Amino acid sequence: MSLPRSLSFLLTLLLLTAIPASLLAQDAPDPLDPDAGLVPAYFDFDPDIPRDESIPSPESVLGYAAGRAYTLHAHVVGYIEALTAASPRIGTREIGQTWEGRPLHVMAITSEANHERMNDIRLANLKLADPSVPVAEKEAIKAENPVIVWLSYNVHGNEASSTETAMQVAYRLASATDEKTEEWMDHAVVLIVPSMNPDGRDRYVNWYQSAQSHMLRTNASDLEHDEPWPGGRSNHYWFDLNRDWVWLVHPESQGRIAMYQRWLPQVHTDYHEQGYNANYFTMPGQSPRNLNLPDAYDDWADRFGRANANRFDEAQVNYFTREAFDFFYPGYGSSYPSLFGGIGMLTEQGGHSRGGRAVETNDGYVLTLRQRIFDHYETSLATIDLAVRERRALLDYFQEFYSPATRKTLATAYLLNDDRGRGYLYDVLDILLAHGVRVERLTEDVTVRDAHDYATGEPSEARFRAGTFVVPTDQARHIFIETILARQMEIEDSVMYDMSSWSAPLAYNLDAAWTESELRADTDPVTEAPSPRSGISGSPAGYAYVVDWEQRQAPKALAALWRAGYEVRTATKTFTFGETTYGRGALVVLLGRNRDKAGDIHEDMARIAEGTGVHIQGFDTGRMDAGIDLASSSSRPVKEPRVALVVDDGVSSLTAGQLWLLFDRWTEFGIDRIRSGSLSRLDWSQYDVLLMPGGSYGSILDSSAVAALKDWVSQGGTVVATESAATWAVSSGLVDAETAVEWKEKKEEKKKEADEAELKDSYYTRYEARTDSSGLKRIPGAAMLGHLDESHPLAFGVGRQLYALKFNASAITPSDNVQTVGWYEPDASRLLVSGYASEENLKVIAGHAFAAVQNQGSGRVVLLTDNTQYRMFWVGPARLVQNAVMLMPGM
Repeated sequence: MSLPRSLSFLLTLLLLTAIPASLLAQDAPDPLDPDAGLVPAYFDFDPDIPRDESIPSPESVLGYAAGRAYTLHAHVVGYIEALTAASPRIGTREIGQTWEGRPLHVMAITSEANHERMNDIRLANLKLADPSVPVAEKEAIKAENPVIVWLSYNVHGNEASSTETAMQVAYRLASATDEKTEEWMDHAVVLIVPSMNPDGRDRYVNWYQSAQSHMLRTNASDLEHDEPWPGGRSNHYWFDLNRDWVWLVHPESQGRIAMYQRWLPQVHTDYHEQGYNANYFTMPGQSPRNLNLPDAYDDWADRFGRANANRFDEAQVNYFTREAFDFFYPGYGSSYPSLFGGIGMLTEQGGHSRGGRAVETNDGYVLTLRQRIFDHYETSLATIDLAVRERRALLDYFQEFYSPATRKTLATAYLLNDDRGRGYLYDVLDILLAHGVRVERLTEDVTVRDAHDYATGEPSEARFRAGTFVVPTDQARHIFIETILARQMEIEDSVMYDMSSWSAPLAYNLDAAWTESELRADTDPVTEAPSPRSGISGSPAGYAYVVDWEQRQAPKALAALWRAGYEVRTATKTFTFGETTYGRGALVVLLGRNRDKAGDIHEDMARIAEGTGVHIQGFDTGRMDAGIDLASSSSRPVKEPRVALVVDDGVSSLTAGQLWLLFDRWTEFGIDRIRSGSLSRLDWSQYDVLLMPGGSYGSILDSSAVAALKDWVSQGGTVVATESAATWAVSSGLVDAETAVEWKEKKEEKKKEADEAELKDSYYTRYEARTDSSGLKRIPGAAMLGHLDESHPLAFGVGRQLYALKFNASAITPSDNVQTVGWYEPDASRLLVSGYASEENLKVIAGHAFAAVQNQGSGRVVLLTDNTQYRMFWVGPARLVQNAVMLMPGM
């Protein structure tokens, strides 16, 4: 895995020439140094242990002591390369690049002897996870093989101390010659990712260096402790990468998981930071837990937490356990490893972006960057030490974890009907295969007597055709499969850190079922997901080309047609030619309306079909066998809109980032990002669509700005208001509508006097129980059954049913004033499909709208109360916002 040592050393020297001289001089022992207190002696990194002096320390390469400054990613890479070049214990491999092109690395640190047989160690480790390998062979492996420990640092870019820690840990493991370190190196392979989010880290570090004063400022209100929007937590597209371990939306995750699956470590720790007033958190966490995991997982998490606590007791470092952080959601760096036989763990150091180089806490203590590095250093070494001491027991746990005999699920198989690339099924198959799941495909039709429906959970007899994909649970990855594909996870506690539902068939709106009976049918193994049908038929066409809007990549094809300068229409009604029926939204390119393209159109259509992954059908006639004709007045011209996405202060950076990525990458349709502070002086004539992510628009747009916005809408503009922007549109008077909460309040007005006279039990809720009590009233990311008016352009290509992801009780009350396009199941008892929601909230939103349109003059306001592309994995509803932006302006 090593880079050529001579090349690494040369690159390091070149990188060092780019380090500012001010940083190189920062560690001079000057008693007048304004920030001399940044490096207190009691937070040293094992200064007394013997070391190989030929191995360079971070300080010797970077030019400053740990805690004096934050290190840019390029300089971190420079140090890694210098360390790799100097130490036979380290091999380094690039595992991918970020959206911005920064390299991502993993370091493998172990003894020189282990490096010589590294691939044998890796393959032997994987055999322990293979139920088909004989027990005797596994016993022999466990007697000799090292334990695999993976340490992940800095997934949130502005939790920046941990990358500094990674360099200190790597230096200790590479240079120390004491007996303890050599024991670790003999019996462990330590895999270190020094920065999982270099783009976010550099955004933070560059900002911090530009904001810091010469004289150290420890007041958290000072500029250098007040990071601007969107902050460095997220990656280039403002995504939280610590939610993407399963879904693999981003290149940072894809490269990391490909390497993770090559190793499958027994121990994994994810290093984070929290608010600067908080003491250090270490395992174990709190409920809810993933109850699919072995019972022994909790014991192991507690043991590693106690090992960390012992180090902190000796160092007199403040810490806490068990009072925060659950690991229910599977996409964390602390929970994902637990689904693959590892002891997945979290640590949280106080500090975060407001920590700076030093910050005064609410009890008058000055928390330094140096201490934050030290604290993570201590827990990193404690984790390695316990893993080595318990090597054999961890390998036993790992082996047993993968035994199908231990599975707790009743489901025997999940059945995924082939959507032929029209929906998101092939995306899900890619995800499953990337995580090592065995997927099969029916080679014959089969009748399943207890096919459980995802909408209701009820079983019924169903026929599955040959070509249906099957995920059996009788396989090594059964815990991951059940966690990701089950309709409902068992929930211990409604108070949770994240969401309560993530079932992939619901999130991707798949046609799926599961069975609890033995599936008796012939299958073939699936080694890669199919590709959707693409290319062109009927070319050269004599009259028109048609793109079915129900195809997964149809919006991308529309964007490509616009870029190529074509006049495009969209069919608002269905039509049939031969045996093929085209749904509403089908794109029609008439040759008679694109005469200037006569010499290129046939070649362009073929290029666009292949480039965007759609199938385009050529026609020699506009006369259809049924439905509308291709040039019908119901085939409406759809012009390329000019789109503004609101970003910056007051706007959710996460939702804004999702919308940006949806259009910029998935649709390849360019949109402008407009700062929220510019809206009041924006020349509205430049734009056709205003796309509003969730945010606090009451503080962004005053009454005069709202009036200007309404005037722009009446003249033909389209507002697409999502999440809290939708409820703001109602409360601000931008639209004449009512929310579900307002409707409920009016409905209960008649009982107000009686309620005031009654002393409710809730008035006496104990202080210590208020968090739990409020949690019972929340909707922590639950799946709701939704219905659609598929004849409306907002719903073209989606179908009649989807699963909406709900985080609150916001909804629009249906009325004559708005067109209700999508609404929640009216029966509150059938509304909740997966996750948790209180009965009170279900009654509030049942039957109310999550997608609605109000026409105003020549324009319209589109209201989408829920996130339609949450984390880019709950994307079943994503076509709604694509339609709102790309089709609705022409309707």
